[in-house]
Amino acid sequence: MKNVLILTYWSYPDALIQTYTLPYIRILKKNLSKGSCVFLLTLEKNKEILAEKRKSEITSLLADEGIQWLPFAYHSFGLSGLLMWAHILTRLVVLVVRKNIFAVHCWCTPPGAIGYLLSLFLNRKLVLDSYEPHAEAMVENGTWKRQGFAFKLLFWLEKKQTQRADFVISATEGMREYAKQKYGVDIKNFFVKPACVDLNLFNTERLPNLELRKQLGLEHKLTCVYAGKFGGIYLSNEVFDFIREAIDYWGENFRFLILTNHSISEIAGYCSRAKVNIDQIIVRFVPHHEIASYMKLADFALTPVKPVPTKRYCTPIKNGEYWALGLPVVIPANISDDSCIIEKNGIGIVLHELNQMEYKNAIVKIDELRNRIGIHATIRGIAIRYRNFSIAEEVYRKVYSNIQ
Repeated sequence: MKNVLILTYWSYPDALIQTYTLPYIRILKKNLSKGSCVFLLTLEKNKEILAEKRKSEITSLLADEGIQWLPFAYHSFGLSGLLMWAHILTRLVVLVVRKNIFAVHCWCTPPGAIGYLLSLFLNRKLVLDSYEPHAEAMVENGTWKRQGFAFKLLFWLEKKQTQRADFVISATEGMREYAKQKYGVDIKNFFVKPACVDLNLFNTERLPNLELRKQLGLEHKLTCVYAGKFGGIYLSNEVFDFIREAIDYWGENFRFLILTNHSISEIAGYCSRAKVNIDQIIVRFVPHHEIASYMKLADFALTPVKPVPTKRYCTPIKNGEYWALGLPVVIPANISDDSCIIEKNGIGIVLHELNQMEYKNAIVKIDELRNRIGIHATIRGIAIRYRNFSIAEEVYRKVYSNIQ
């Protein structure tokens, strides 16, 4: 029996755990020897999750799948954050030794830094998953300064974990060259695994919920959907400038459905700046298992990731979900491999500039594209080809058949 430690930087309720981590852990576990256990570390930002009753419920739920949950209270980067990681690292050293953990499997490079230290100190295998630049991304989105301590520390740790990793799993092939140029590392055991999607949940064969459409006031409306946030790594004002052009083109017939945890007042602020009629904006926060029902009501979708250099190596989860539902996507250029896939296959619009003229042209093209015969089936086929969980199954089979 050999156990695996999974390190993440997210809270258990976060969609990045529910849709971007747990499904892969279940696949990964199938490739471990009988009786093996997976230990899952999360950083909880909501005290309610750490309350005994809720904590007990989640612990029991995961235990039934052979997953042992390790929740820790989150502290942002700084002195409290460093103390948090020092405490966690001490606890994990004991756990790895006592529980016969042979591999540390890290989701993204921030927890990969702790995985590197555990692997180095205790001579365990190190697997880097969802491997993409984080330090440079934080500089590009304005959160960190390139000369600051936070950037320098994480960039150095990204290099060290890349050097030590036994296997690296990235969202894009381009990360292999990035590692060579930025860290001076020619990765040998390198795999590509994009953000896969549940093709049964996001299914074009299921009819739209007509009652939900009526409740949202979307009957006989042309609808654009966006599921996500504004700011940080995502565009904000540019989105509402695009929506203003859509309203000018389609008029009262157009609606923008936003699935987000932003408040109505925040959205109203964006609308006011862009001179967008908020009556044509619908804002809802829904659990992930209901998102497909809402997305299915739309005619096309947005993926407004900021087109900064490091986003060539990311993997927008929502694109796979949009594609699985047959929705054309509007996206900036140079986002993951997805911008190229969209442009090459004619299944959406790639914005090469973020300005009024480009938005106008994109809207006209979307209007033509959504009426093309067979377009939804074509887009669904792209999801099956590029976002199928069979891709992840093959990657984890190769990794764990070679690592034990």
